[in-house]
Amino acid sequence: MGGKLDIQQGTLVLMVLRTLDVLGPLHGYGIARRIEETSRQQLSLNYGTLYPALLKLEQEGYVRGEWQLSENNRRARYYTLTKAGRKRLARETAQWTQTSAVISWFLHPDPEGA
Repeated sequence: MGGKLDIQQGTLVLMVLRTLDVLGPLHGYGIARRIEETSRQQLSLNYGTLYPALLKLEQEGYVRGEWQLSENNRRARYYTLTKAGRKRLARETAQWTQTSAVISWFLHPDPEGA
């Protein structure tokens, strides 16, 4: 079982929204580092996937992007969760929780059928 895992389809949006919810405004690099850190380095984020996802979330109104100076005095686009983004995060969290429960039933079936 070596190597890093690929991010499962449909989970990147959830991870980005949750990261912004927990940590507040972050630039793309910071979001990527936090997702990798939270996964205990089991996930490797492809920037060719992250930045289009951030752009789409911004266009849909779930995050707001703003140019600012980073910690090392470089211009970076910082993303903030919007009110609509918080609602989407709640929906995505509920759906993922339900999906995880269903998968768990298959992986660990209850012998009593409950």
